[in-house]
Amino acid sequence: MIPTLEVLVEQMQAVSGAPSIDPDAPLVELSEIDSMDLMEWLFSFQSSHPDAGVDAAVFDNEDGSLTIRTVHERLERAVSADAVSER
Repeated sequence: MIPTLEVLVEQMQAVSGAPSIDPDAPLVELSEIDSMDLMEWLFSFQSSHPDAGVDAAVFDNEDGSLTIRTVHERLERAVSADAVSER
């Protein structure tokens, strides 16, 4: 249901125009990606997966260390938790 890490990176590249994205680099260090890019990706994901229960919290960045890999892990947890709650 959720994209693989590699597909997520490709999707972020598509919305941001970044030629490459290191999934382990903190997003605050990636000048090509801004908050509007993240929200554009989120809107697209929510439109494609309306029952996934994913919101902007996947991008919470309290300490500045948020990476695409972290976002992917949060997506996996959110979708798994939503699937469990539907049972």
